[in-house]
Order: sequence, then structure tokens, then C-alpha cells
Amino acid sequence: MPLTSFGSILTFAEKFEIQDMAFYSEAVKFTESDEQTALIESFIKEGKKLITIVQRTRRENVTEMILEPIQDFVRAPFCTQDNVCIGMTGANIMETAKTLEQRSIDYYNAAAVKIKALPEVAVALKSLAKKHIARLNKVNTL
Repeated sequence: MPLTSFGSILTFAEKFEIQDMAFYSEAVKFTESDEQTALIESFIKEGKKLITIVQRTRRENVTEMILEPIQDFVRAPFCTQDNVCIGMTGANIMETAKTLEQRSIDYYNAAAVKIKALPEVAVALKSLAKKHIARLNKVNTL
């Protein structure tokens, strides 16, 4: 499904941030070390902030959203399966976390390019990508 507007880009971002937070909220029950637990708990806490940033960006730039059509941008490369944690090991959880964080980085960077006509929004999307880069780096250190 194409993402053809500012609103659809941020709505999709909010949707997958919520899905990621739901995954992490469930995954914390299956972690295998204190380090994994602490990391996943920090992702849950950060997830709430990330959702707030996406929602605030949409609200603060609502007047521009009608003016700028987006072309050649689709959801498919950024969609992930619903991740069920039951039966996952700590290693599986960390691999899934890597996948989710990389998807977010790729999406926010691609969206920032597509929405460059709205510089404030592009900066916000790049900032979200940087936050996910930091999270991916944390996962990679475990």
C-alpha cells in the first residue's frame, strides 16, 4: 500500500512504534539475563516517548500535510510479521530486536528523503532514525 501523504507516513510510523512496544512488553517476560531485561525495559520506556514524538510531529505540522503529496513510497519493505514471543529464547528476542530497529532506521531515513519538502518533519524523522540507531547499537553490544 502506498504512503502518499505526510499523514500516512506518520500514521504508519506510529503504528509500527506501537507494535514494537507491544513486542518488547511481551518479550521482557522471556529474556534470559538481567542485561537483556534492562535493555528491553528501557526500550519499552523509550517506545512511549517515540510514539509521543511521532504524534507531536503530526500535530505540529498538520497544516503542511495537505500541501505535499508523496510519490513512490510504499509500506511493503517496512512491514514485519507480528512477532509472537512465546517460545522465544533471549537470543531470538535480540535478533528480532535487531530486525525491528533496523526496519525503523531504514523507514525513517527513507521517509525523511521523501518528505524533504517539509524540513522540520524531515529533521524529526532523521532524529527518530538516530534514536533507533542508538537502540540497535545497544542490542549489538549484548
